[in-house]
Amino acid sequence: MMGVLLEMKDLRDKYAVFVDRGDAGRRLASFLETRGLRSDLILAIPNGGVAVGYYVSLELGVRLAVAVVRKVTFPWTTEAGFGAVSWLGDVEVDKAALRIMSEAEYRKCLEKAKRSVEERARLFAEYLPGSLEGLEVIIVDDGLATGYTMLAAIKAVKKLGARRLVAAVPTSSLSAARLTLGHVDALVVLNLRTQYPYAVADAYKRWRDLSESEAVSMLRALREQGLA
Repeated sequence: MMGVLLEMKDLRDKYAVFVDRGDAGRRLASFLETRGLRSDLILAIPNGGVAVGYYVSLELGVRLAVAVVRKVTFPWTTEAGFGAVSWLGDVEVDKAALRIMSEAEYRKCLEKAKRSVEERARLFAEYLPGSLEGLEVIIVDDGLATGYTMLAAIKAVKKLGARRLVAAVPTSSLSAARLTLGHVDALVVLNLRTQYPYAVADAYKRWRDLSESEAVSMLRALREQGLA
């Protein structure tokens, strides 16, 4: 399977193209609508993906749920990841990264990510999807750096029976886009960047970490409008 890549060519390799996640979400929704990419459900990866997905849901009038995924980080950092774990237990890792650490280190990193996913799954329990049998689903995040977080989400969504799957993000590295394309029907990236190093934050003029309480507040606001 190899999906089609849909991008905004005029945004390729540009920096600070979005004001914030709200701006990115609105522009992503507009692009999806222009391309006729409707769906039965939007799945947002918390926390940052919820801030983007919130506006996609509002603009398109499509219900939103969450795909709880946590990246597996290297033992010497809390930021750089080499894989991810989904709320259903799906694990996706960069095999090359395993060669630079011991089996014990890898297991420790994986268990830490699994505990984090379990905690988050409890927090977002009422917003997790049930069966997706026969549905068209769009998975949204605020950006793809390595692509493994999206890959773990894709694996879970397929397990739940989605019929058609689109990954949609405001920004992505070229390597993450290539990794993702082999697992979806379509990949939407507004700001594709081919340079290295790559950071999701560089696509935004205003960037900060979003708290879980902020993500939950957005989900509650959507629920009040019948969209979560």
